[in-house]
Amino acid sequence: MQEEDVLGKAYDARLMRRLLRYLRPYRLQVAIGILLSLLISGLEAVRPYFTKLAVDVDIANGDKQGLLVTTLLFLSVLVVRGLVQYVSAYLTQWIGQQTIFDLRMEVFRHLQSRSLRFYDKNPIGRLITRVTNDVEVLNEMFSSGIVMVFSDVFTIIGIFYFMFAMDVNLSLVTLSVMPILIWGTFLFRKKAREAYRDVRFQVARINTFMQEHITGMSVDQIFAREGRSARQFADVNAAHRDANMRSIFYYAIFYPGVDLISAVSVGLIVWYAGLNALEGTVTIGTVMAFVQFNEMFWRPIRDLSEKYNILQTAMASSERIFHLLDDQTSVAAPDRPISLAHVNGHVEFRNVWFAYGAPSNGEASPEWVLRDVSFTIRAGQTVAIVGHTGAGKTSVISLLSRFYDIQRGDILVDSVNIRDVDPQILRKHIGVVLQDVFLFSGTIHENIDLGNEEITIDRVKAAARVVGAHRFIEQLPGMYDAEVKERGATLSVGQKQLLSFARALAHNPRILILDEATSSVDTDTELLIQAAIRKLLSNRTSIVIAHRLSTIRTADRIIVLHKGEVRESGTHAELLAQNGIYKRLYELQYRQQESGQ
Repeated sequence: MQEEDVLGKAYDARLMRRLLRYLRPYRLQVAIGILLSLLISGLEAVRPYFTKLAVDVDIANGDKQGLLVTTLLFLSVLVVRGLVQYVSAYLTQWIGQQTIFDLRMEVFRHLQSRSLRFYDKNPIGRLITRVTNDVEVLNEMFSSGIVMVFSDVFTIIGIFYFMFAMDVNLSLVTLSVMPILIWGTFLFRKKAREAYRDVRFQVARINTFMQEHITGMSVDQIFAREGRSARQFADVNAAHRDANMRSIFYYAIFYPGVDLISAVSVGLIVWYAGLNALEGTVTIGTVMAFVQFNEMFWRPIRDLSEKYNILQTAMASSERIFHLLDDQTSVAAPDRPISLAHVNGHVEFRNVWFAYGAPSNGEASPEWVLRDVSFTIRAGQTVAIVGHTGAGKTSVISLLSRFYDIQRGDILVDSVNIRDVDPQILRKHIGVVLQDVFLFSGTIHENIDLGNEEITIDRVKAAARVVGAHRFIEQLPGMYDAEVKERGATLSVGQKQLLSFARALAHNPRILILDEATSSVDTDTELLIQAAIRKLLSNRTSIVIAHRLSTIRTADRIIVLHKGEVRESGTHAELLAQNGIYKRLYELQYRQQESGQ
């Protein structure tokens, strides 16, 4: 949340250079857009000249034919300007949408390549804000900022040229109010900047609060906290409203102030023209043209103030986006990865030390989750890992899948260090069924094959039959094409776990990891899964983390973790005979299950 409070500079050349990199593929379109802006500005600035020409020449001399020609030329200029403005607006919006598409894809790919350590320290609400709000802010700069600012600048230059070409003294009188405008603009920028900082901070608070409470809605409802949460959100929402009102206040002062200065400038034009009218040094056409110039002049001034706000917003958003893109918290693929096309499933942990909070080169003294852990799992073995909560069981499977990098030691698959293997290739050989199952919005079969074109519908159905999921899937409307709501909201916990198990088996991994995968299914369903395990894992390596005794007793070996260390290892009978940690764990946790069976 503190990071959201940092606004940065109103203009940062380093950030702007990085932003302009996204325009490089569209530099031809940008150049055309600038040329169109120049043409629009010229057509805009020449309009008052036709007024002067019509009044001082055609009407003053009674030239009806000349007045008709001047009027037709004026209408032609308006038509051409309208057409050019249409093309320019379409082109600039196209440029903005293309660059934002590229940037948003880069941010999303970057998020996909981050390790779980990155997500441990970054709230999801903040990341969503980056991909949506902050990227959309840059859309305004790319589509209506960078190119359109040229139009405003060219328009002001064109107006200056025609004004001074007509009457230097009247031009100086008209622009005499500029120091007041410059002072007001400076003050507005300062106040608007402070207000905007507060608005962005409050937006981040709302996003974070909404993400957290929508995700935890079931907890709110179970403990009847809806009223308290609503009151908390009311406070957050009110702070956001008040911040916006403060921001609007400064705009409500600045823009009418610009209009007032513009009116003063018109008054000065009329005053100067009145003083010099009798002498004949100022014509009526010139006065009318200058009134038009004055109206046209202040419009780009207001637009440039708005562009400043867009630029300031873009600088703040780009700083946060680039801070995200510069984060290298990832499990990097080696420069020269070792091929791992075929895996037998031999796994070895060799003197592994790991801590979640420590950097990969961990010079400090972190709070170790695993301490000097060593064990070997032969290909085709089923090994159960047990221990009290916090012993490091789940960390073992996270490290084997290389979701995190260890600080010391080595993890080997088929005698190959997993650091030397591309993480994506490694994970293709590992199937993981977690206790907390995540399902995507889509269909049943899409949640099993996960878009893998090599997995046919027949293979999906076969995997579902093996784990016993086929029975409930057939009862759904549409069966394997049945719609799955967000996070599988319409399915039971047991059904979601069966789908997760079918998902893992459909991908045919050589190493299968079950992290308490049967903890939320009933006894009949668990029996189906156990039968499937006995049939399918005879030639696979399986690592089982389970609270159910039936899962552990069938394991070839049991590894007991205690406070991050391997304290015991052996079969169920051997560990009971040792009269150690496992026996105490068995008496506390498993004996009642055994007597019930």
